Amino acid sequence: MPSTQTSQPPSAGGSLPAVGLSSARQVAASHRPRARGKFLYVGDDKFWIRGVTYGAFRPDQDGKEYHDLEVTERDFAQMAANGFNTVRIPHTMPPRSLLDAAHRHGLRVMVGLSAEQYVGFLIDRANAPNIEEVVRAKVRACAGHPAILCYALGNEIPAPVVRWLGRRRVERYLRRLYEVVKTEDPGALVTYVNYPTTEYLDLSFLDLVCFNVYLESQERFGAYLARLQNVAGDRPLVMSEIGLDSLRHGEEAQAEALEWQVRTTFAAGCAGAFIFAWTDEWYRAGADVDDWRFGLTDRERQPKPALAAVREVLAEVPFPKRMAWPRISVVVCSYNGARTIRDCFEGLLTLEYPNLEVIVVDDGSRDGTAAIAREYGFRLISTDNRGLSRARNTGLAAATGEIVAYIDDDAWPDPHWLTYLAATFLSTDHVGVGGPNIPPDRDGPIAECVANAPGGPVHVLLSDGATTWTSAGACSSRAGPSGSARARWSGTTGATASGPTGSSSRVTARQRPCSSGSGRRNTMRPAM
Repeated sequence: MPSTQTSQPPSAGGSLPAVGLSSARQVAASHRPRARGKFLYVGDDKFWIRGVTYGAFRPDQDGKEYHDLEVTERDFAQMAANGFNTVRIPHTMPPRSLLDAAHRHGLRVMVGLSAEQYVGFLIDRANAPNIEEVVRAKVRACAGHPAILCYALGNEIPAPVVRWLGRRRVERYLRRLYEVVKTEDPGALVTYVNYPTTEYLDLSFLDLVCFNVYLESQERFGAYLARLQNVAGDRPLVMSEIGLDSLRHGEEAQAEALEWQVRTTFAAGCAGAFIFAWTDEWYRAGADVDDWRFGLTDRERQPKPALAAVREVLAEVPFPKRMAWPRISVVVCSYNGARTIRDCFEGLLTLEYPNLEVIVVDDGSRDGTAAIAREYGFRLISTDNRGLSRARNTGLAAATGEIVAYIDDDAWPDPHWLTYLAATFLSTDHVGVGGPNIPPDRDGPIAECVANAPGGPVHVLLSDGATTWTSAGACSSRAGPSGSARARWSGTTGATASGPTGSSSRVTARQRPCSSGSGRRNTMRPAM
């Protein structure tokens, strides 16, 4: 008979982070933001974009839009005091004085390069400027500034123009400008602000994906975010504009809509959002705009109810603190995984989830796997070598959580991995939640080659939010009464919900958190 030994110290766990309104000045660190999987990081800290758009404003006689530095300083101070950490300048290259002011108040800046203003010269080249040199000069003026979050090549090239020019021509145009920015400021992130009408553009070269989305139905907004996560793939997704016009809908309706828009954005696994806009003061096409009032403040910078609503939501992203989180059992199965399992365990220690246990099933390893597990104080179950499927079922039988989450011994999780899994279970009736692995940056060319090689596991989507199966290395399932579950692992095919399983021969991979969304299918749900 196979032998089974169990050692059981107290379960691992932590508490959800208190993502309060800490000093904004601590945000603008000396490290430059970078994209890691689905999120942005500054140094080793995840950077949630809590953003607001600023401008366009009426220029002075010299054509300078941001000419009153005192007003800018007051606005930035008020933004920081209300929990914002990022400002988007959508239509005008900001002067360095604005970047300096943002840095003083702990704010990052999305710098707009206005590619949409020059796209017409692709057809009419008479007296056309050298667009690449224009963009190059703009970037040189602020390259390396510590306040810069990223550069946005442009904003919403009109769909009729894209159709007239052809998508390939527009894609090549934006690609050239992307390369110009990277040449002048190699460490900077670069994006383009798209919108639903031209979502078909292939801009896979961008560092992060930005969309302006105005939907007044929460259900439709959540469904479209799920679609955009599939468009974004392994890159961060940012809502570069969300909002509601208080002139037509009323200030209370604006506050209510912005609350659910921001909450839905972060619950869907987005890296952040920009509210349109900071103030009702707005200037476009040579005139003040009087028939829209999207601002969180009025023209005199007096707060509307929406500002308080947004401030409250931003203080507790990605999820409300008052949520009751179910217990999750994390199961790590390993056979001779000592070479990589320590990284996995270190990642598990970073999980920001209040109610979890970690179960390590040592499937007859002949190396130091069991000893390493004991070092970390995780619950250890040692068995004869019986195969991965039996090991997973052993972990399932021992689990005490309402949800059982599996992670491979050569993977490590995003800190909010379990939070997104649990939130999806709480908001849907899916039996399983998971997603593909993402090779981490700086893990070398072999990891990149394996991640991009054909033949790996690929989930088959039934919709933007449901799939027939999901990768076992990023899978979780609901537990039923007395520790049973709605899905069990097959002893002959490895895993009914996955392709290749996690052995020590696989490259290291970081788990991707799962997005929440609608849908009532008894199927697996993929990650973003």
